[in-house]
Amino acid sequence: MKKHWRKIGGLAILLLLLIGFFLPLPFYLETPGTAEALNKFVTVDGKRDQRKGRYMLTTVALQQARPLTYLWSKTQPFTEVISQADLMGDASSRTYDQMQTYYMQSSINDAITVAYRRAGANYQQKYLGIYVMSVLANSKFKSKLAIGDTVTKIDGHTFKSAQQFINYVKRQRVGQKVTVTYMHKKQIRTTTQPLVKLPGTKRPGLGITLVDHSKVQTDIPVKVAVGDIGGPSAGTMFTLEIYDQLTGGKLRRGRKIAGTGTMDTKGNVGAIGGIDKKVVAASHAGATIFFAPDDPVTKADKKADPNYQNNYTVAKAAAKRIHSKIKIVPVKTFSDVVNYLKK
Repeated sequence: MKKHWRKIGGLAILLLLLIGFFLPLPFYLETPGTAEALNKFVTVDGKRDQRKGRYMLTTVALQQARPLTYLWSKTQPFTEVISQADLMGDASSRTYDQMQTYYMQSSINDAITVAYRRAGANYQQKYLGIYVMSVLANSKFKSKLAIGDTVTKIDGHTFKSAQQFINYVKRQRVGQKVTVTYMHKKQIRTTTQPLVKLPGTKRPGLGITLVDHSKVQTDIPVKVAVGDIGGPSAGTMFTLEIYDQLTGGKLRRGRKIAGTGTMDTKGNVGAIGGIDKKVVAASHAGATIFFAPDDPVTKADKKADPNYQNNYTVAKAAAKRIHSKIKIVPVKTFSDVVNYLKK
């Protein structure tokens, strides 16, 4: 009998361990990631940046929580628990990953635009069409259009923005058939389906979530290949790497320089998430300078969260907490970045 109970007890312990290690929870753990040298990703005029020192993009690591890792996270500094709903909203994992890929590509395009314009090098923006971010369950195009496809024409008409596309569809009626030309895995396809009523409205639509899809063409060739890194937060550092290569590499002067922040086509640096964890990653990689978005704290921010602190403030506190000598530099624009490095 004792052996029988010992066997049951052993199986129970094994089951608990399996649950503890492998049962997925509806939470994600965000921890310090890595500081990646940008010369691995960027080539300008067919050449990689081989000068002394390095520019680095910084990442956070994201993993789905299990019971044991969830408990472990409560004991670890710079580890944040994020609910799946807060991270992804209503999007599926596939849609979320696709969105992160789009945001990364968009940030690269904006970085190229800002770097080339500031360097006085020729560039042109080419509008490709409407990028499909998701397809609604009631869409008649659901079996045809896929996440990541690019719609290039509606009824033979081309457009220069997503808003033009939306305005054209608005003028049609629910149930009316339209012919969509789209790019799927580098193949041009067409399909004709009826429009549906968009949820919560009386307006007709294809039943897709869409954004503009464009690319930048340059006289001096530039290539940015980032693998499976997603999101828009490396925009500022991509801009710096590309610009410095275009202008002869005079800014870095052998230093290890990291940072984060989105970049729009006007050269403005935008706030991002997880900056404290990115400071930790940069410090561990030996960076001596870290560029942090100095986003303004508005009344609306304080009303929504009385304890809100902007990226620069959080980054400074993180560096102090780990006793790092890394210099946290506040920036609002790409000009701030260049002017600081020129000093």
